[in-house]
Amino acid sequence: MSSSDRRLFLLGALALGACGFTPVYGPQGAGQRLQGRILLDAPVTENNYRLNRRIEERLGRGGAARYALSVDIDTESDGFGTASDGTTTRFRLTGTATYTLRDTATDVVLSERKTVAFTGYSATGSNVATLASARDARERLMVILADQIVDQLLLLSPDLPE
Repeated sequence: MSSSDRRLFLLGALALGACGFTPVYGPQGAGQRLQGRILLDAPVTENNYRLNRRIEERLGRGGAARYALSVDIDTESDGFGTASDGTTTRFRLTGTATYTLRDTATDVVLSERKTVAFTGYSATGSNVATLASARDARERLMVILADQIVDQLLLLSPDLPE
């Protein structure tokens, strides 16, 4: 890195500090306000389990739950690649997560939002390979949806009641 690049980087860092920027997982960041404070509904499907697992990886378990999060997941699979003989060679898995964040003390709805994502997988191998690809695609989809939910909650957290 040249010296002019370093100076530009330092000036940028100073400008971010001057505008009130704080890292989301820093001491005063929004991530600390939600860490371990969101209670998730018990999973009823494999998709719910995977989504909950990822949310808990990022925000911790809701031991001292101030908020309750309910998530409804819908998935849809579409074939979109075909071979010359008409067989489907590629699938797109689309997921929609509609979630509600509630205040556990008052049961007031604090936020209702929806997020959408998709992944794909190949169906050109053996049956076992195709099943493994489909399972992996479902897991990746739940991770993407969970990350989007967490990101939206982190953006919302400064406006949430303590």
